Amino acid sequence: MKENVFDVLIYLFENYMDGEVELSPDSDMLKIELLEAGFPQGEIIKALEWLDSLADRRAIEPVSTPSFRIFSSEERQKLDQDCIGFLMSLEHSGILSPESRELVLDRAMAIHDQSLTLENLRWVILMVLFSQPEEETAFARMESLVYDHPSEHFH
Repeated sequence: MKENVFDVLIYLFENYMDGEVELSPDSDMLKIELLEAGFPQGEIIKALEWLDSLADRRAIEPVSTPSFRIFSSEERQKLDQDCIGFLMSLEHSGILSPESRELVLDRAMAIHDQSLTLENLRWVILMVLFSQPEEETAFARMESLVYDHPSEHFH
C-alpha cells in the first residue's frame, strides 16, 4: 500500500491533535515515529509542511459583506462537483464561514500531487476547523459528519 500525505495527516490528527495532547515540539522525534510507523519520508515532510502552513494561516479576516464564490479552473480540477457541492452545503448550513471556506480551499490546493476525494476534503475541513480557536462548534458538527456518517452527503 502506498501511503500519501493524507495518510500521514490523518495519522497525526488522530494520534496527536484530536485529543488533549498537542503535536510534539520535537519534530525530529515526530519524524522518527512516523518513519517507524511506515510512512515514506517524502510524505512525512510534505504533511509537516502542510501543518506548519496551516498554523501560519490561523488569523482570518472576517468578510463584512455577503460574498459569492466562483471557483477557479485549478480549483475545479482539484475538486469535483461532489466536493464543491459539499463545501457549499457546509457554508449554507453554517458549519463553514466564508473565511473558513477560503482557508479550506487554500489547504486543499496546497496538496499538489493529487485530486481530492470527498473523504479527503472532509479531513481537510476537520483539520482546518480544529486549527481555528473560534470554530469549536463548527468543528464538533464536522467531526460528527466525519466520524459518525463518513459516507453521507449533505446536499
